[in-house]
Amino acid sequence: MLDLVKGETERIDSRFLEPACGSGNFLVQVLKRKLAAVELKFGKSDFEKRHYALLALMCTYGIELLADNIAECRANMLEILAEYLNLEESGDLYRAAFYVLSQNLVHGDALTMRTCAGQAITFAEWGYLGKGKFQRRDFRLDALTQMSALSEPGTLFAHLGKHEIFTPDKNYPPMTVSDLASAAVSDVPRESV
Repeated sequence: MLDLVKGETERIDSRFLEPACGSGNFLVQVLKRKLAAVELKFGKSDFEKRHYALLALMCTYGIELLADNIAECRANMLEILAEYLNLEESGDLYRAAFYVLSQNLVHGDALTMRTCAGQAITFAEWGYLGKGKFQRRDFRLDALTQMSALSEPGTLFAHLGKHEIFTPDKNYPPMTVSDLASAAVSDVPRESV
């Protein structure tokens, strides 16, 4: 199935959302392909390899209704990244990845677009600015899906660019891996991880 979108799976920054991700069987394979692209492009530079591997993880998203499945999905994804980069659990990059997964893999219902706590599902859009800095912008899933219909050809808003339609709910200042690792400790998680 992934071969149908082979070009996208080989782009480190392409985004994938699995609305019923279960324990992550599909997302794990997406991440493995993205990490292969990281190795090919940045394998000679440990600094770039580590940051682009984190970006690959940042560009995978999932929603799962069952608590045990989402916990297993997060663990599976973290294990793949940790094994690829030979990470220790106490390290900043491991903790940063843990935090990213707590934001990107949501315990909720894709049909109602609500978390298990009844809040609107919000996803962080991550971007790599270079030199070890990441940018985060948060978007509500329901707003993204509703707004995407407005850009369809023949609609009143079709002439607007995506930058005019998709506005984030929240913007964050650029963050380092250390900042993300600190957020894993200080941030109140959406639900228990």
